Formats: sequence, structure tokens, C-alpha cells
Amino acid sequence: MSDLPADPRPAETYAEVEDALLSRWPESRLEPSLDRIAAFTELLGEPQRGYPVIQLTGTNGKTSTARMVETLIRGLGLRTGRFTSPHLESMTERIVVDGAPLSDEAFVAAFNDVAPYTHLVDADQAHPLSFFETVVGMAYAAFADAPVDVAVVEVGMGGTWDATNVADAAVAVLTPIAVDHTQYLGGSVAEIAREKVGIIKPGATVITAVQEPDAAAQIVARAAEVGATVAREGLEFGIRSRVPAVGGQMLAIQGLRGTYEDVFLPLYGAHQAQNAALALAAVEAFVGGDEPLSEEVVRDAFAEVTSPGRLEIVRRSPTIVLDAAHNPHGARAVVDALEDSFTFSPLIGVVGVMADKDYEGLLETLEPVLAHIVCTQNSTARAMPAHELAEVARGIFGQDRVSEAPSLVNAIDEAAALAEVGGVFGEGLGSGGVLVTGSVITVGEARALIAPREDPS
Repeated sequence: MSDLPADPRPAETYAEVEDALLSRWPESRLEPSLDRIAAFTELLGEPQRGYPVIQLTGTNGKTSTARMVETLIRGLGLRTGRFTSPHLESMTERIVVDGAPLSDEAFVAAFNDVAPYTHLVDADQAHPLSFFETVVGMAYAAFADAPVDVAVVEVGMGGTWDATNVADAAVAVLTPIAVDHTQYLGGSVAEIAREKVGIIKPGATVITAVQEPDAAAQIVARAAEVGATVAREGLEFGIRSRVPAVGGQMLAIQGLRGTYEDVFLPLYGAHQAQNAALALAAVEAFVGGDEPLSEEVVRDAFAEVTSPGRLEIVRRSPTIVLDAAHNPHGARAVVDALEDSFTFSPLIGVVGVMADKDYEGLLETLEPVLAHIVCTQNSTARAMPAHELAEVARGIFGQDRVSEAPSLVNAIDEAAALAEVGGVFGEGLGSGGVLVTGSVITVGEARALIAPREDPS
């Protein structure tokens, strides 16, 4: 057969593992089947059966919510594994054990543990294992080896056919479902939701955000089909109050078991408060029983939550904020959070998008809050060229509010200069800011440029 990777050999460096993984089918190339990942995990000894799983799907907010779930569970004294995607700067960020991403050395070891089995699967299947399937196998095996008490697993895309779905989650979390990945999941909310509810397994507890009616109907139908219990934001749990605060926000959260007051969350925006409510309800459901969680544990856990690349401030003077919003729904949350928690005047956008996204809808959503936009591009082949994005942007922002800089570093420098000279826009000096957004990859590359690489946990 064609397209088979070469016979695996033990890797010695992170760079070798990265090359080996990237030689496989990319994450953007999908074939709806669990056959390969099921064969892979069977050869690995079904590691995903060795611990309970909390699984998350949805359109936006999955990674932030997963990080909150993990932090809460660790606060209860349990050892956690967390799998999220995509990564910002390093593949190692995807596999986290007990709050820390695998080191480069541990990532190499995790790859070498599973590599001999990848070739066996490749030889036996119609298509070779993909990049994503291989990393999922690495994660599940690493969690079993640790071992962890619970794994918090974010789907890569969709649900039913996502490689992570070889696990049977005790708790299924559904963040808000909107239109995205239409070329893979369908063109309507109902079609997309139908794919995502595939993570709901018999007897599971479902924790769902407020959803559009078509998505809610799919969730209820799937839960009834498999005998799952549903807890809904706004009914069984939710945010009782939210007040923006220095460095984040103060929350009162109604959980499934009790009310938790005076919870400081060091993240911005109503969408992150919603994520916090989902995470708390998910952990309550996982723990079970009738008693609420310790308020001290809840407060301490939320106070230390981080979510890199999600309204993350990485520089001052001028302030540079990174956010990985890549669709109109995510951009709307960013706009609301900016209006809620920041007073930039002017705000300059640096935007680089993937060509297969709804970039026009994203730009239209951002337009009211950006005084000027610098169109750029990231380093991947899927990136829309800066000049093409600028053409679209001029139709939305007007000629005078758009410039282009294919080099991301030049785009950031230009935006920072414009933010510092706020008088160009008829606004005060020294109060401007820069928002870098449009893609997880764009934000990850910007983060690597602006801030030294730190432990992203």
C-alpha cells in the first residue's frame, strides 16, 4: 500500500518525534472510522480502560474548560491526565500528567513506547494511522503508565468519529455548539451537534452549556437513546453572579450540589465564567454523592487556573493580548470580554487565519472594536495569505483601517507602534492595545515571538 511511514525506529530527540508524527496524515485530513485507533489501542492493551474519563466536546471553550476540570480534580488530591489539542508552541503541551506537560524526554519515551505498534496498524488497515490518532494512543498509554486516577480528554474534532472516542467517558461535557469545521461536520448546528453527541455513552452524566435549540434537541435525543443523565446550564447549574475584577472576575457559581460564593477566576470574559460553571458541574458529577465540594478547594483551584492563548496578556506598554478565536462564535466571546474587562483606546488587531475558516464572519465580528487591522499569516500551508485576507478586510473595515504584513513579527511591531500613537485615531496616547487573533497557530507563533517559552500548564 502507499503512504506508509517508514519502519519505526527508536527516536532519540523531540525533533525526531516531531518529524515522525508530522510525516503522518495531518489533523486536517479525516476519514470517519475508529477502526485504526481501536486496532492501535487494542495492541497497546486498551490503556484507555484503565482509568475513568471525563470527555469534552463543543465548538469553543473546550481547552479552557478541560484545564479547569483538571485543576479542580487535582485540588481533590487525585492524579490527573489531560489531553488537549491543538498545541500552541510544542506538541508536548497535548499530554499533561499531574498538571505538567510531558518533558521533551518523556514525550520521546511515550512515542517510542507505541511506535512499534504503529507499523503493525499501518500494515493492516486501508489507511495508515494519522498524526492525531498516534498522539491519542501516546496519551492514553502515558496516562496508564503514570498511572492517573482520571483522564480529562478533549476531542480533536466532532465526537463520534474522533480518535479520543475509543474511551467511554463517565462524564461528557458539551461546551456551546456553533457552526465550525463545516467541511467535516456539516453545515448546520443540528448536523454538527449530531456528530458531537457521539461522546455520550450509556449511563454517562452529560454536562451541557446553554445550547441553540437544534443542538439541545440532539443532546436530549442521544441521552435518551443511551440512558444518560443530563444536567443543563441555567437549570441544574450555572453562574449566579459575575463581577469583573482586577486580573479576572469574581463569581458565584450554582453547582449540582451547592452554591460556591466569592470564587476568583483569573481569566476574562463571561464565556470563561460559563466554562467555570461547566467544569465545576462536571467535577461534581464525577465525584458523585449529595455533598458539595469543599468551598476552600473550589476557591483555591479556580484561583490558580491558567489558559494560555485565551485573552492572555503577554506584554505591557503597549498591552498585547493573545486570543486563539478562529470562528465568529469565538470572536463574539472575545469582543464581549474586551468590552467587559478592558479599556483600550485604540485597539489594533493583528489577524492571521486559516483559509478554510469563516474568516469573513470573524472579521465582521471584530470590526466594531478594532480601530485598525494588520492582516498577517502564520507559517503553515493552510494559512490564508496576508494580501488575500487584507482584500476581504478592506471590504469590511474600509481602505484606511487595513494594512498587511505577511511577517508576523513585522505585523506585531506595526500594530504596537499604532497602539502607542493613539492620536492617529483621535484617541489618547498611552492607552492603546494590540489583539493578536484568528488562529491557534497564529497565536502560538506570536507567543513564541513575544514571550520566552514557559511551562504552559
